[in-house]
Amino acid sequence: MTLIRPSADAADANGPARRSGTGRSVAVLVLVALAALIPLLGPSAALHGTGEAAAPGVGGIALLRGVLFAALCVPLGELLVGRLARRLPDAPPERPRSWAPSATGAGFLAALALASVVSTGNLVPHSLGQIDVGGLYDSRDGKLALLEVNAFLLAALCARSRRPAAQAWPLAAVVVAEALRAHPTTEHSPLVGSGLTLVHLTCAALWAGGLLHALRTLRRWHGHAAGAALLGIYARVAAVLLAALTATGVCSALRRMPAATVLDQLTTTAYGRTLLAKVILVAVVAALALWARIRLRRAADPLTAYTPARAEVVALGAVVAVSGLLTALPWPIRWS
Repeated sequence: MTLIRPSADAADANGPARRSGTGRSVAVLVLVALAALIPLLGPSAALHGTGEAAAPGVGGIALLRGVLFAALCVPLGELLVGRLARRLPDAPPERPRSWAPSATGAGFLAALALASVVSTGNLVPHSLGQIDVGGLYDSRDGKLALLEVNAFLLAALCARSRRPAAQAWPLAAVVVAEALRAHPTTEHSPLVGSGLTLVHLTCAALWAGGLLHALRTLRRWHGHAAGAALLGIYARVAAVLLAALTATGVCSALRRMPAATVLDQLTTTAYGRTLLAKVILVAVVAALALWARIRLRRAADPLTAYTPARAEVVALGAVVAVSGLLTALPWPIRWS
């Protein structure tokens, strides 16, 4: 099979290749640290001047939810891209090392921490004695929190087993639990809201996690021609995911903020401000995805689409962090 571009590993193993690998690791750590600042510092900026009060420990809760969402993205994206890669007849057998075991392990710890908060009546516990595990069985939120903890634990075990594809089922349970948690029974038409969130969260996880794993696979294939085909298949799937994501996001926003009040609440409420930031980030992501798609179709070397796609992954990471913050902030006022 013809190579489209030289292998990144063609450099001396003891020289530039090692240094570039170290540089990538440092860059990833810096990006993760910056993403963590969004939920930690975001609440004060979003709440400033709104007159709203946030729950105790809102920054920590937002960070844990961001970790939980990221823990969904990584394994679901791997499953999606793995299935797409198997459709390519000339694809190399090499695959990047799975990040699913680590991601689901992080999701388990985040879900466990969030369950401890639910057990104390949504207050941050300051000692183990304050955590009432048995009390989780007495409330709807507690049962959903326990479901997420157990589902992530099962997904972590499946990810380390001989049948890693089985983790799709416990991960689906986490998505369902999150959709139900986001819409309590006191809300108007909670099942409609849960259905929208279910589709929205699933599409977001497949989009972000899928692109991350697709780019990791391209690096593993070292410029093999099948890389362009894989990126092209993913781009078509991503277009459908983006359409569903946009439709469900708009519907969910209008359920929380009626159309007549949206413009006001986007600037005067913490939820609205954060939602506006997320919309802007998604617009940036969509522009980068379009740029990558144009390069994929028209450039002499289709794999030059790797550059905008890599920037798209970074922007999607910011979207995940902002989404975690969004779920921790007070709901907007439903003006009549």
